[in-house]
Amino acid sequence: MASEPEGGPDLVESRRGRAVSTDLRSRAVAAVVQDGLSFRAAAQRFGVVDRSLRRWVRRFLERRHVWPDRRGGKASRIEPERERIFRILAAQPTLSGYGLRDALAAEGLSFNASTVHEFLNRHRLERDRLLARHRRRNRGKKA
Repeated sequence: MASEPEGGPDLVESRRGRAVSTDLRSRAVAAVVQDGLSFRAAAQRFGVVDRSLRRWVRRFLERRHVWPDRRGGKASRIEPERERIFRILAAQPTLSGYGLRDALAAEGLSFNASTVHEFLNRHRLERDRLLARHRRRNRGKKA
């Protein structure tokens, strides 16, 4: 039979390597800044790493928030070709992602298929085009 761990209901299982909610960050930072808990004690209570808690407190004191920094890589190589892609899709609206990749290759631009699909998804084009293609295909069929 498991009993409640010492430290009360705030104690959570280890979150090492997992994303931590802003709410949990805020509560852990408040325990240090407002309640005067040590970094080590607050980190143990909330199941986070001491070093992360120190970073969150520093961020709170500098920026007055504990939100995580934005993540992401460099800008996509395909983005500068946006207008060209829209022109191709306007001329050939039923073009698949692979077809678009081939059309771009015909114009001297080489992109991986996943790059093309990510571009289409980022601009909310893939789903709409697939639905339109499906409707055209099934236009004459009866249910």
